[in-house]
Amino acid sequence: MEKLMITGGRPLQGTVSISGAKNSAIALIPAAILAESEVILDNLPLLSDVAVYSEILEELGATVSWEGSQMKIDPSSIKSIPMPNGSVKKLRASYYMMGAMLGRFKEAIIGLPGGCNFEPRPIDQHIKGFEALGATITNEHGAIHLHAKELRGNKIYLDVSSVGATINIMLAAARAKGATIIENAAKEPEIIDVATLLNSMGAIIKGAGTETIRIEGVSELHGCRHSIIPDRIQAGTYMIAAAATRGNVLIDNVIPKHMEALTAKMQEMGIGIEEYDESIRVIGASRYEHVDVKALVYPGFATDLQSPMTSLLTQAQGVSVLSDFVYSNRFKHVPELVRMGAKIRVEGRSAIIEGGRLNAAKVKAADLRAGAALVIAGLTVSEGVTEVTGVEYIDRGYDHLVSNLRQLGADVWRQTDN
Repeated sequence: MEKLMITGGRPLQGTVSISGAKNSAIALIPAAILAESEVILDNLPLLSDVAVYSEILEELGATVSWEGSQMKIDPSSIKSIPMPNGSVKKLRASYYMMGAMLGRFKEAIIGLPGGCNFEPRPIDQHIKGFEALGATITNEHGAIHLHAKELRGNKIYLDVSSVGATINIMLAAARAKGATIIENAAKEPEIIDVATLLNSMGAIIKGAGTETIRIEGVSELHGCRHSIIPDRIQAGTYMIAAAATRGNVLIDNVIPKHMEALTAKMQEMGIGIEEYDESIRVIGASRYEHVDVKALVYPGFATDLQSPMTSLLTQAQGVSVLSDFVYSNRFKHVPELVRMGAKIRVEGRSAIIEGGRLNAAKVKAADLRAGAALVIAGLTVSEGVTEVTGVEYIDRGYDHLVSNLRQLGADVWRQTDN
């Protein structure tokens, strides 16, 4: 069993460069299926989810090659092969294969998503969108079967502003006949990133990043080269880690506008923030004020930063309230933080956090962002060694985590127990 070992109490100092966005990459890779020639993706994060997607594309007949953070995907020989089990079960975002395969082949058989277990991820809005485009969908033995004689554009209103559904409908509609309008669309930067790739491939998409997206379907898409945007969640995690350890860190290769909700809360706590064109400096302080935080859809405070933020709020004076209005059951990190001495109680969608000292302990990550929260908590502990298991979850969202933290002065290492 592999685990992360952390001897904390050291302020992080130096510069860390942020990788490409995981939440973009897991949609951009399946989007390449829609092209008839080679797609090149630059600034790709080296994550386990990306590796699994590479396996899936190769199983379908695509040629995939890696060189550093660049992936070349030649989908010209790809075939429509049923995938009820296997690699797709490892991914929470395997549902993007539905929209991509439906758009390219007008059919798909995809196993229901796996990945992190913090909350079931409903795909009813995805299904609603596919059906509006003319597809027939059934659930057979835990796999989704999609089929359409042809896809035709339609007006689709999302009952929930879902990132996954917005992207999935864009993928299918890009090669449908006629115009598609998605209303109440999600606005996250990753959606703009996917639309930028599709437009570079020859799609006609307008309004990405607003609540109304218009797509004029085309019969064929071609290859292109695309550089993935920086990962705002990874950037936020390092910002929080810098503050939690009362360090001084320059986070490089970041889009400051994407970080505004987090930046505002950190400044409210008394943390120093300096913004530059493509970087942010976080300067810790000896005392932090308590704040209330509400995780909301973008441009609100990101739910993916809710867990790491919990660890930072244990370092504040007084009582903070952190509420999550995106996912109702995303507090599996709380019992582990309590094991480390945190004073936190969960009431409904909110965690009430009383600031205080944390202690070293053996803890387990229940999901990706919970793992990040436990690592940050371990970095704040001045005595003893914190052991974090469930490393496989952390590897889904943070490449080079140990080397980056060590570069910033942290005493962190991986250890394998037989």
